Formats: sequence, C-alpha cells, structure tokens
Amino acid sequence: MKTYIPIGYKMENGKLIIDEVKSQTVIKIFNEYVAGKSILALSKELTENQVPNANDKTNWASIAVGRILENVKYLGDELHPKLIEQEIFEQAAAIRVRRNKQLNRGIFRTDYQKKNVFANKIYCGTCGEVYRMYVEHSGKSYEKRRWKCKKYIYKNRVLCRNLFYTKEELMELSINAINMVITKPKLLDQKPVRYKSRKSEELLGVERQIETLKENEMFSSTELKELIFKRAVLTYKESKVDDYEVHTKVIQEVLTGVAPLTEFDEEIFCQIIERITIYEDGNVQIRFINGVTITEQYKPGKEDENGSC
Repeated sequence: MKTYIPIGYKMENGKLIIDEVKSQTVIKIFNEYVAGKSILALSKELTENQVPNANDKTNWASIAVGRILENVKYLGDELHPKLIEQEIFEQAAAIRVRRNKQLNRGIFRTDYQKKNVFANKIYCGTCGEVYRMYVEHSGKSYEKRRWKCKKYIYKNRVLCRNLFYTKEELMELSINAINMVITKPKLLDQKPVRYKSRKSEELLGVERQIETLKENEMFSSTELKELIFKRAVLTYKESKVDDYEVHTKVIQEVLTGVAPLTEFDEEIFCQIIERITIYEDGNVQIRFINGVTITEQYKPGKEDENGSC
C-alpha cells in the first residue's frame, strides 16, 4: 500500500523530510489565507500559475486547499517535521470557522458526512424520503455502492424502487448543474416559484405518508407521530422570510472567477447546492441554495436494476 505523504514533505532514506519546493506552496497557502484570500481564490491562483499539487498535477480543487489548512501534521509530530507555526495554523482555523458561520455551514462534520458528501442531500421525488448509500456484497471484489431511496427496503420488504445512482453519477450530475450556472449566470436571476408559498417535494411526500397511515387507521403508530412533527418543522421552514437575494449573492461570490469544472469540487458543492431530487422517469432536479432549480434527464448506467415505487 502506498504511504500517504502530505504535500510539503518527501521521503528520503525511509524518513519524511521537508520538501524545500512544495513546502513553500503550503506556507504560501496559510499566509495568504490568513491575509484575507479565500480558498476558492487560492485554488484558482494555484491552477492558473500551474503550481504542482501533491500528485504533481496543476489542477487545484478548492477542497484540496481546505484540507491543507486543516492538516494538523504541519504542526509537527513524531513523523512529520514542523512546517507551520501554531499561531498561523490557529489563525487560519479561526478564519475558517468564522467564514463558515457567515455562510451558515460547518467544516466539522460527522464521520458519515465526511465520507459521503451527498448525505442528506439526495431525495426521492416519488415518496419524499431521503436517499442513503447501500453497500452490496461488502468486502467482495464485486462490491457495489449505490444511492437508493431510504424506503427501498422498509420493514424487510422492498417498498420503493426509484432509480439508483452511484456516487460518480451524482458527481457528474452536480458538475453539469454547476457548470450551467457558471456559463449562464443569468439562470440565477430566475426567482423560483417555491418562494410563492408552493410546498416542496419533501413536504408533499411527508403529507402523502401521513394520509397513507391514516387510511390504514394507524393512528397510534410512532411513525405517524414522527411524520406529523416532521410536517410541522417543514411547514415552518418553508414559511420563513424570503432569502433568495442573500443566497444568490453567496452563489455569485463562490463562483466568481471559477472556470467550468472538469472534476467534482466538494467545497463548491457543499456551499451552493441545497438538494438533489430524483424521479422515476430519469429527471433529476438540482436545487441551489437560493431555490433556483436545474432539471437534467439522467438515467443511471444499469436501468434493469431499478424499478418504480
């Protein structure tokens, strides 16, 4: 197995030492970030100047810059020589926390969310449930990981067979939607109808589930109580003050100077995409944080393994 070596270090005689060239890139990232540059601006500048990254490529994703800023190994340990002073590291961390609060998001996530950037972002357009990742044949050479409706399996039986997607397919969908906004910024000027008191797919899905339980006279079920509470939360959330203008400015700031993406950028995705809704006919809606929605027709690779609710 290849040993992971953070950019700024190199292996010599079985020992990690400071790479005199690439370490300057790390130091520059910390110093300029503390001085006021954003992660997106830094990644754009490094790419334009064709600065080699850890893999000796010159295409810098903003997530790579973010990981450098949070890598405590640069403070030095038993294996890694000290590269960044603690004061600078702590200043960078404080700035990240402050900026993320301003953008109403956090940089510290659960282990599940760190591994799955799509956690709680993908929804079923048929029943309104969240999608989650299912692992089939775990540990086998033919292991499969696909995102399916949470109610694909419900109480030990198949209940919902909406389309399944791999992580790579979801990444491609996201890249396409983000690039549409980058190349056609006027799309952000189309104020969505959801701000005209129209119920979201999620709320409609919850209401359908409540009606189904009532029709089956399951009035004392725990699930019914949970769904009624969820409906109240969603109703309150969707009645909040119109924040279209604020979120549109956030999207514009995030994408300023960003060229069309050639690979998935987790940082950009987390900042500007609110949710992805999947429908049985292959239509996929990508909704940005300001409510603007882009619809793509995208069916997954193996349609024979998908069905309908």
